Amino acid sequence: MLYLKTLIIVVQLLSALGVIGLVLLQHGKGADMGAAFGSGASGSLFGATGSANFLSRTTAVLAAVFFVTTLTLTYLGAYRAKPSAGLLGTAVTAPVAASAASAPAGGSAVLPASAASVPATDVPK
Repeated sequence: MLYLKTLIIVVQLLSALGVIGLVLLQHGKGADMGAAFGSGASGSLFGATGSANFLSRTTAVLAAVFFVTTLTLTYLGAYRAKPSAGLLGTAVTAPVAASAASAPAGGSAVLPASAASVPATDVPK
């Protein structure tokens, strides 16, 4: 499970860096005026508008990968409480108070103390 989380974190980190790089490479809306004076990308590898479509689609794919890895890490890292095994490795159980029916027939039995009169042992001092 640790290797899976590490792999997902690496994929998330690479997709985040890819999104950052691709957003910085894209032209803004005001870049069209520069293309009118000869600095356009008509002779580039993707054509005049091909690079914008390619960069925006690649950014969208990397953003989707980033969101999926984030949700996966959230699901895998969800806190699941486990029952405590106590200090000595045995299960912790609440003490059971003795009932009056189990008292000896002689009638001189000492009744157990109520829960309110017993000091709490789990309260930190």
